[in-house]
Amino acid sequence: MTINTLLVDFACASILILIGMFLRAKIRFIQRSFVPASLLAGFLGLALGPGFLDILPLSEHIGSYAGVITILVFAAVGINGFSFSPGNMKKDLNRMGAYAIYKILGIALQVAIPIIFAIIVISKFIPEINYGFGLLLAAGFYGGHGTAAAIGTTFENLGWANATDLGMTAATGGMLIGIFGGLIFIKWATRKGYTQYVKDFSEISEDLKTGLVKPENRTSMGKDTVSPIALDPLAFHVALLVVPAGLGYLLNNYIAETWNLEFPTFTIAFIIALLMYIVLGRGKKGIYKYVDSKIVDRIGSSATDYLVFFGVASIQLPVVREYWFPLTLLMLSGLVVVVVTLVIIGPGMNYESWFERSIFVYGYSTGVFAIGLTLLRVIDPNNKSKTLTDTAIVGPLNTPLELFAWSAGPIMLMTGQHWAFVSIYLAIVIACFVIARIFKWWYWKIPLEDRPPVPLDKDE
Repeated sequence: MTINTLLVDFACASILILIGMFLRAKIRFIQRSFVPASLLAGFLGLALGPGFLDILPLSEHIGSYAGVITILVFAAVGINGFSFSPGNMKKDLNRMGAYAIYKILGIALQVAIPIIFAIIVISKFIPEINYGFGLLLAAGFYGGHGTAAAIGTTFENLGWANATDLGMTAATGGMLIGIFGGLIFIKWATRKGYTQYVKDFSEISEDLKTGLVKPENRTSMGKDTVSPIALDPLAFHVALLVVPAGLGYLLNNYIAETWNLEFPTFTIAFIIALLMYIVLGRGKKGIYKYVDSKIVDRIGSSATDYLVFFGVASIQLPVVREYWFPLTLLMLSGLVVVVVTLVIIGPGMNYESWFERSIFVYGYSTGVFAIGLTLLRVIDPNNKSKTLTDTAIVGPLNTPLELFAWSAGPIMLMTGQHWAFVSIYLAIVIACFVIARIFKWWYWKIPLEDRPPVPLDKDE
């Protein structure tokens, strides 16, 4: 592969992404479906690329880009550190505590149940199925295309070919389930009167439908924290992400060559980025005050859009056709998990604005954070439910569970420790229910129509 090959591949990707954006802005059905432009572009790339019609000059290397872009995405998460505010935690302990347990329970169920289903049920139909097959569901649904690429690469390094294609297919299916299923549940909730801030689905803003923001609604994507005379602010933030991404790759290679140990590169990059966050410091003497988290988020989100494109466009259709039956069963098991988490556990563990919180978790548990954010904005455009605020505070509690699943999961599942791995997450599920009962965070007996919205602060 040459640098010109890379240029042409990304040029083709960019053209299709822009076409996807144009389709989103002009076609009513796509607007009503809230399908992201990058996903539309991915399907176009899959149809027009070398795997099908072979019209576009996409190279055979497009399948390798997703794994590299994933490293950058996780570096962006690490460099932004953890948002934690003890003052707010103390003020709204019950609301955020219940929400934290709900989020932890969501990922634990999505990791454990599909793996058990794959081992006990799917293996009866296909005895040769890999025991790591079930983890691809959580990697694709909860983790999205980035995690699916990372997990797939790890599995392939451990000797399981085709894992990346299956993970990407699960991620694509999860995103569609998140978008279309989320809209169906929103319409259901508005009819039932469960939504607190939007009572009619037709109230959705035009900006959300078309994806084009009107001038009066536009916001800044970040601030200039360094002078362009010295270094362009965007280049400054890009460098902050590329450094841990590159160092993570080099360090992981060194570990593999020196100690013969295999770790996911994205995990190493995340840790290095997090250490950079700690070393940079956030106080008056720290230099983190020159890092704009909004710009970092935008870079990470931009990388994710290209990751979605290359992930979908590079799916090997023959592999999908070969695994269509077990993959269908696996995604059905995942669909059951997320629906139960939304409809049954959601109102049980969320007292105030239960549906707004539950649909947000449903969205990012089936695709990416952006899907959850889109669904939340449909019914809570001004974050009156404080779902995003609480997510910023309790979100880091999920990180260890995710990192363990993505890092240790493939190794344990491929080396005969599958039941030990599943037992860990089943224990977490049980612990969540026990904690919810101890702290009285289980509200199922309270009628849904009696649930109040989150009380607004005085300044709101």
